[in-house]
Amino acid sequence: MTEQPTVTPYTNEQIARAIDHALLHPTMTDAEILAGCRLAADLNLGSVCVKPYAIPLVQAALAGTAVAVGTVIGFPHGSQPTPIKVAEADWACRAGAVELDMVVNVGRVLQGDWQYVHDDIASVWQVARDHGALLKVIFETDYVQAREAKQRLCEICVTVGVDFTKTSTGFGFHKIDGRMDYVGATEDDVRLMVAACGDRVAVKASGGIRNRADAIKFLALGCTRLGTSASATILQDAGDDARSY
Repeated sequence: MTEQPTVTPYTNEQIARAIDHALLHPTMTDAEILAGCRLAADLNLGSVCVKPYAIPLVQAALAGTAVAVGTVIGFPHGSQPTPIKVAEADWACRAGAVELDMVVNVGRVLQGDWQYVHDDIASVWQVARDHGALLKVIFETDYVQAREAKQRLCEICVTVGVDFTKTSTGFGFHKIDGRMDYVGATEDDVRLMVAACGDRVAVKASGGIRNRADAIKFLALGCTRLGTSASATILQDAGDDARSY
């Protein structure tokens, strides 16, 4: 019997356009960020997500490409007071960002202060709307582990009307007991978020996505965006031998 070829459920182009290429490591220099932008343009990725100060640099580097410029708000732990997040978001949009990934106030989520969490998200959402930018809300699921809390966050995001919920920052590795450990996006979390958000808010998986199999898995579960720094590895189908850019 002739062996049938394996059919890939997603083309490279589809995967590439779903990727938000992360250029967020604190040690990254401008030269490394610009190299990441060249990679994103060469691969025709959906966006780059950069450290806020680099927005003007990156906007100039990506002018004329299809790669959107995104940045982070309240990064990485969401602890900034709401007025600071609002100011960050306004500055970022004025500097050229068209996508904002904000971190919830993790401590307030864990203590169940849902009114604060709602108002924090809604305040940044209003800035994003005023500037015509997308807003993605990062739950930081390595810290927010209770299903009920993630469900409630989804409900708030649907009520506010944000564009995306997002699993992780990629930096939630320092546990309260001192351990250095990290998981990132999981199938269970993505299933929960996709089900809770329905067709009203999209879902972005982020954290620990290091190869093509990971990317396809989360797309098949219903994510429409993927946050990763291993974009080249994913698109070259290089398995687990991931390289960061």
